[in-house]
Amino acid sequence: MTRVTGDWLSGTGTQTVLGMLEAAGHEGFAVGGCVRNALLGVAVSDVDISTDARPERVMELAKAAGLKAVPTGIDHGTVTIVVAGEGFEVTTYRADVETDGRRAVVRFADDIAQDAVRRDFTMNALYAARDGQLVDPLGGLPDLHARRVRFIEDADRRIREDYLRILRFFRFSAWYGDPETGMDPEALAAIAGNLDGLDTLSRERVGGEMLKILAAPDPVMAVSVMERVGVLPHVLPGGSARALGPLRLLETQVGLEPDPLRRLAATGFADGAALRLSKARQKVLDLFHALVPQTASGAEIAYRHGAATARDVLVLRAATLEQPLAPDALSGLEAAAQARCPVTARDLMPAYKGAALGEALRALEARWIASGFTLDKPALLATLPEG
Repeated sequence: MTRVTGDWLSGTGTQTVLGMLEAAGHEGFAVGGCVRNALLGVAVSDVDISTDARPERVMELAKAAGLKAVPTGIDHGTVTIVVAGEGFEVTTYRADVETDGRRAVVRFADDIAQDAVRRDFTMNALYAARDGQLVDPLGGLPDLHARRVRFIEDADRRIREDYLRILRFFRFSAWYGDPETGMDPEALAAIAGNLDGLDTLSRERVGGEMLKILAAPDPVMAVSVMERVGVLPHVLPGGSARALGPLRLLETQVGLEPDPLRRLAATGFADGAALRLSKARQKVLDLFHALVPQTASGAEIAYRHGAATARDVLVLRAATLEQPLAPDALSGLEAAAQARCPVTARDLMPAYKGAALGEALRALEARWIASGFTLDKPALLATLPEG
């Protein structure tokens, strides 16, 4: 008998909600990501709960227990119960009635197996009782142990229910799959047969999934397979996985944490607006694409844009232009980022004014940067033409 453990399960919040349901004669199970991650030894960020109790009943029980209940998605069976400031989404067992590739019409169900079969992957159809006992209606535990991402029952039908599951398949493969065994061939065949469905998805949903894929510790295999089966042209037109492998290697060598925007830039895709990226993220992506082809030194980039940006640009150059990264390429960037040009506008006035002042300042700054930030004010001013 497999048991699930963790502070998230034994904690007051989860135990209070599950205990409330059980005391009223209902079933209540933690489900999905929290159970999957606990069994894999991965951190659990939130706890979802499934129950046979109808949402109105969940609201009644919460009120009777003195707990705050918010009908966040009550029409679809979800009520959020707040315990000591922590929210728990409690959702009634559901079964699909009709789907159109983006959203589903559901009915409430009384059987946990019906709830399980409408989920996407076998490793996500795992439930844990209040005492930690695992409930595995579809036999997903062996897939989880093997780190095998597999659609529940028929892969083609699961994808047609929601085309976003194509991208979720690659996200879960990047985060939880075993790269040594590859990806499920039935899933890949079904994905290849449903590529047009990707074009029906909102850009927000596509962008969100792509960032999650690229944030994985090692997304290279997932994105490479996406390219081979034809997914990448639909979600990142013009993008390529070619530079991701070299970039991932460089990230490891120099100790850079995974960054989805750095990796997105490495694919060559620049249209963040098409993925509905925030303005701040689009600005970062634009900066990467502007700086990588330039010849500005790492020190100059650090001075103008910060050490972190300089490191990103230098590894992107090495990865995308297939050039080795010099052993000392990343040294001195922090100091360069803190450097300040010793000459200011006040030092040049009143001899210079207007456009001439700006031009002279830029010229002196360029000489200072070229000197490795070593020239002091007298030396720089001495380079100005007399008169």
